[in-house]
Amino acid sequence: MPRATKIVATLGPASSDPEVLERLLRAGVDVVRLNFSHGKAEDHIARAELVRSIAAKVGKTVALMADLQGPKIRVGRFAEGKVMLVNGASFILDAQRTEPGDIGIVGLDYKELPRDVRPGDTLLLNDGLIVLTVDTVRGEQVHTFVKVGGELSNNKGINKQGGGLTAPALTGKDMEDIRTAMAFRADYVAVSFPKSATDMEMARQLANVAGEPYRHKPAMIAKIERSEAIPQLEAILRASDGIMVARGDLAVEVGNAAVPALQKRMIRMARALDKIAITATQMMESMIVNPVPTRAEVSDVANAVLDGTDAVMLSAETAAGKFPVETVEHMALIALEAERADEVQLDADFTSKRFGRIDQSIAMGALFTAHHLGCKAIVALTESGSTALWMSRHNIHVPIFGLTSQEVSQRRMALYRNVRPLLMPQLADRDEALAKAESLLVEKGVLKPGDTYAITCGEPMGYPGGTNMLKVCRVG
Repeated sequence: MPRATKIVATLGPASSDPEVLERLLRAGVDVVRLNFSHGKAEDHIARAELVRSIAAKVGKTVALMADLQGPKIRVGRFAEGKVMLVNGASFILDAQRTEPGDIGIVGLDYKELPRDVRPGDTLLLNDGLIVLTVDTVRGEQVHTFVKVGGELSNNKGINKQGGGLTAPALTGKDMEDIRTAMAFRADYVAVSFPKSATDMEMARQLANVAGEPYRHKPAMIAKIERSEAIPQLEAILRASDGIMVARGDLAVEVGNAAVPALQKRMIRMARALDKIAITATQMMESMIVNPVPTRAEVSDVANAVLDGTDAVMLSAETAAGKFPVETVEHMALIALEAERADEVQLDADFTSKRFGRIDQSIAMGALFTAHHLGCKAIVALTESGSTALWMSRHNIHVPIFGLTSQEVSQRRMALYRNVRPLLMPQLADRDEALAKAESLLVEKGVLKPGDTYAITCGEPMGYPGGTNMLKVCRVG
């Protein structure tokens, strides 16, 4: 059984060498993430070109994800690079300060903080390792006392427990970065810190406008990092093509204990709404410095797979870690073992399901038929990739092949769970197209004489959303 869950890997100093990148793709990376918090526009464009050239060399479909930085809600810099805050001490966050900070005061990147907090609020710095309680707000200064101390260094992040920071999801830098991402036709754009569907609608509009000269429209991923996003989850999902369960900032705002249940809820909702789900943050964190993962990390990745996530994501593990290739190899093996243990419950899935569209009904019929007939493959001739996406929302131990003439759709399908995208020339004649699809899969070694497979297409051919036919075939 081929691996269904996809792997997203972040490009960085540890993985930008062409030889290492090639090994990463061969080890199982399906999507390469470019983190726009670091690097210049020309760096990202060059790396995108490198990824695509190596993917072509390897003969693998790989999608590119541009991950926007979002608002910088961080402390400024210290005169000595860091300070040690002790419990009970006073500490001031000063939005006007421009000179380096010290043990008692530091500047802020985020100038609106004094207007977003009030006495009694809890501020969490450096991923929650340092806890400050707001005492008073005096002009542009937020006076706090240290509840949980520790080492605080330059530019560490600030979260407000329970949410409530008014920083917009899209900054001026993000808007420039969207233009850069469209210059290399990023397949996915991940938006940091959206609070509402409006944030995602605005990001999509900006991306579509920036992509117009290139005739390109990317898919949009909402990174769920703010507590305010949780009540708006369904609306955000409907305005997006998928979500990223960004467990770092989210855990700081809602508390670590709340995140596992939220993760399951988000993945479940994404699948129900025919959207993509990516699970991210600290999945194989120990492998930044160690050659093998911890047993807790193995369980974490496996549970995300069993939850039904489309993809599991690596950040610093592949961007800056000592063992980027080994990390991907371990993650691929864990995902495969978890999938083997996963039960298929298609009949139960369909019991209460209602389909209002012909193409969706055909997609579900293909799954049901392939499962009960024991087909070797499900093949979707698809222009947009939608048919393959709908099929991928249900667990089935039969690989789904999305055959398309559109390179954009081919790369986008690289992120869909259990979907293997292939490029096939567009043919106007249905019988010729069906014969070509079969010969392509035989040539790839997917099918052999005597194998049965289910195939869907639209008639007339070549129209997005026109899937209206299901056929069960046996290879002669």
